Amino acid sequence: MTLAVAPEPHIAFEDLETADLAVDTLYAGGSNGNSGDDPIARLIRGVGNQGGFRYKGSPTKQTVRLAVLYTTGADVDWPDHLDTDTGTFTYYGDNKRPGQDLHGTPRGGNVLLRDAFAASHGAETDRLTGVPPFLLFEKAAGSGRAVRFRGLLVPGGPALSPDDELAAIWRATSGQRFQNYRARFTVLDYARISRTWLQHLLTGGNPLEGGCPPVWASWVKGRAYTPLLAPATTVIRSKADQLPDDREGQAILDAIREHFRGRESDFESCAVAIWRLIAPRTGSCDVTRPSRDGGRDAVGQYILGPTANTITIDFALEAKCYTATNSVGVREVSRLISRIRHRNFGVLVTTSYFHKQVQEEVHEDGHPIALVCGKDVVDVLRQHGHTTLNAVQRWLEHSFPKLQIP
Repeated sequence: MTLAVAPEPHIAFEDLETADLAVDTLYAGGSNGNSGDDPIARLIRGVGNQGGFRYKGSPTKQTVRLAVLYTTGADVDWPDHLDTDTGTFTYYGDNKRPGQDLHGTPRGGNVLLRDAFAASHGAETDRLTGVPPFLLFEKAAGSGRAVRFRGLLVPGGPALSPDDELAAIWRATSGQRFQNYRARFTVLDYARISRTWLQHLLTGGNPLEGGCPPVWASWVKGRAYTPLLAPATTVIRSKADQLPDDREGQAILDAIREHFRGRESDFESCAVAIWRLIAPRTGSCDVTRPSRDGGRDAVGQYILGPTANTITIDFALEAKCYTATNSVGVREVSRLISRIRHRNFGVLVTTSYFHKQVQEEVHEDGHPIALVCGKDVVDVLRQHGHTTLNAVQRWLEHSFPKLQIP
């Protein structure tokens, strides 16, 4: 029996001015073919119709009452990312090219980030007056100018240090170095922002009044985070879901394969490095000698607990440097399953994708194995600053140099 797919929540363009903001609802754009089609400007009057940072008020005068963060999700150099498992949203500032100071952008987006994150660590009055409610919208795929509301944001997170919350990171374009912010927010667990509160904020009302969401009030009063946690229900990914859909992402995987061509077993060390990016608390990890089937394994430890009293969990890692047309099948995963001892877990990293049968077996049988596909590899490299083909090639050459045979 095939279940009918529920219609997607959708608000028509002509109804935007009176609409509430509901999480994951799509808000339609206009059809005139000009900037007036922008739905955000119609939803929230006075915040503008262009750019990633939009707000009511002035960042430089510290009078912002309400802020909108908009992301297309398509900028591979600055990969904004919402982690629905943890409720953490990573957003990059607006100094995205060389030639100006970190805080010298025309829209003042980085000034807003700097001041809001600083105020978030102050007293209640600092958060009340210095941190506007942030509303997150993203471009809706294949829907013209339509946008999707992703939630109400607050700076920082329950498990983040101040340095992790807002960091000035370096990038280079054409040899010119410059800085931009990487900011991390928490999406609060609140399903619907009322039109009443939006209007109250836009007219300069006290953010704690006029229909204020209780989770926002709790954060302002005590910096208490209530993240919206939404673990994914779909665990079987298609081939298309496991490989990058942009040319540069595909070229990055090709570069990794080419770097290890003829010595695919050496990819194991690269796979360990990629896993460390995904799981930063990975401790010691030893790569073993090549096995008969040409693969190399690694065994390592993942660290849990406070610094003064940690515990470790052992894991086994395997890597498959495959082409995009060669999937990881049952045979490869069965080999890893056989190596996992009680209370251990496994990691399998590939530059390709996992066959559907493999994923079904791992999840249905409850095997504790992390499956890291080609798209995951590209995504985590980008999240850690290796955003271009040249950057990844430099990383490969410096981290995993080819041995020179005399």
